[in-house]
Amino acid sequence: MPLREIRAGQHGIGKTVFSGDRIAEFQVEILGVLENMGPKQSIILARLSGGPLDSAGVMQGMSGSPVYIDGRLAGAVALAFPFAKEPIAGIRPIEDMLASGGAPVKRRIARISPLGGDFTAALAPAAGLNAELNAEKPRLADIATPVSFHGFTARTLEQFEPQLHRLGMEPRQGVSSGGHIAPATNGGAALRPGDMITVQLMSGDLSVGADGTVTAIDGKRVYAFGHRFLSAGSTELPFARADVITVLPDLSSSFKISSPKEWMGTITEDRSTAISGELGRHAAMASLAIGERSSRGTDTYHMQLVRDQVLSPFLFQMAVFSVLDATERNIGVASFTVHGECDFEGGAPPLRFDNVFSGDASVPLQASAALAAPLAYALNAGFDSLRPAKISLSIDAVEKRKTLRIAQVIPSERVVRPGESLDLAVLLSGDDGIEMTKKVRYTVPVGAPAGTLQISVSDASLTNLLEFLQALATPPRSAGQVISLLNRLRPNTKAFVRFSRAEPSFDVEGSQLPDAPPSLTLALTRNQPSPQLLLARPSAIAEMDIDAGDFVVSGSKSISIEVKE
Repeated sequence: MPLREIRAGQHGIGKTVFSGDRIAEFQVEILGVLENMGPKQSIILARLSGGPLDSAGVMQGMSGSPVYIDGRLAGAVALAFPFAKEPIAGIRPIEDMLASGGAPVKRRIARISPLGGDFTAALAPAAGLNAELNAEKPRLADIATPVSFHGFTARTLEQFEPQLHRLGMEPRQGVSSGGHIAPATNGGAALRPGDMITVQLMSGDLSVGADGTVTAIDGKRVYAFGHRFLSAGSTELPFARADVITVLPDLSSSFKISSPKEWMGTITEDRSTAISGELGRHAAMASLAIGERSSRGTDTYHMQLVRDQVLSPFLFQMAVFSVLDATERNIGVASFTVHGECDFEGGAPPLRFDNVFSGDASVPLQASAALAAPLAYALNAGFDSLRPAKISLSIDAVEKRKTLRIAQVIPSERVVRPGESLDLAVLLSGDDGIEMTKKVRYTVPVGAPAGTLQISVSDASLTNLLEFLQALATPPRSAGQVISLLNRLRPNTKAFVRFSRAEPSFDVEGSQLPDAPPSLTLALTRNQPSPQLLLARPSAIAEMDIDAGDFVVSGSKSISIEVKE
């Protein structure tokens, strides 16, 4: 039914599931049409009634419920008012939903640091029926998508709730059955308009699913939700048919409690007016295995994860955090030794995870962020060959702090000449009076010019940051360079001694070129957008590392040595 035929006073019926898999009807009274609610978009305003709507109001999980007038499909329930006393809903016209396809779009967000941080910070908060965001904003908003988390700890949802809201998700725990999802028995042919579906972002021992309702089916094409899910554009998200266990009335926003039952197909488009997909289509997923060993025993988790530039690293971080939080103390001393790798489908070299994390507060958060950040950087580097296929992690946990700080750097000489050797004693100190002295020897090259030789002894965090800042000036040109940069990130169990001079340094094809001759300096800076930034950086002429065993090193110390002819 086209929008132009919608009139105030018309009556119709809607279809949705309130219990089990039985599609129930509810009554719809058209109140009018709100024109230009969005760019060339109008919304049908209607009063709903019948079933639990009279007591629960418009509920999360109803998004996409089809509305029929005179037996013709007019649209889908998609919007509502927070804290409304009556079930007044916004209906997305079906003609807008059917036009939800379009040219493929790849989501790109701001450049991500491989050293940690919030991967969702560059995304604008999504407008949903969220009590926290909209409590003082009485406006018609997209019904928030209820996202059920199965197998995660309560602290995990508390920790990542702001990021989930930024993605447009309303996280729920313990309101979904996250067990085994069976394959479709007849290729998805049993799916009907009004059925409940779950878009599954992660499945297995830990699972994440977003609930909504099917609006229309055209051959193998299925349309649902009536609004965006993640604004992902062209995407590949598997979805399953779900049963409704019950409806839970809530003062802020009622919602359905559901249970996914069998795979149906793949969502391929996530647009502002609807999500749409294909029945019977298999979604490519990345396998994720996390093994955690501690004094309590060994636990292994196996999951399937969607392949997405934002969701994959974010859900990976949540999974790692939950595994560590479930078996270890989040507040208190802890140390985690991590080994693993991520294999890519496109043939790029594997991304390695080898590090140690230790401290006395929020160590699971530090570890999960540090492991997910390189993956986020790789997936947002812009190379199609960096599609994660298999991620495996092995984590050894102990309840003790194993940290050392760089306390002092003592040189054997303050003045050296070319060809002579310089000995450095680096004192590392820790808890309970632990001290460790490490020595390194550096031979000044024959022919080295006179001047100041700067020596810095730093932990991995500072050394990695300096290298990443240099890499910003010359972004990697291939997937291999991206992985090479990430696999060069220093581990926390070493201190790094850098010898540098004031001459300019350049990054060429992912490799550092120190102390370039004047002719080459001119050629390199001529084609650089910001040559001043390059020239300001000292030229690192040598680097050595100091191994602290299984201790995490922190801190930084610097000294200067004079080189005389």
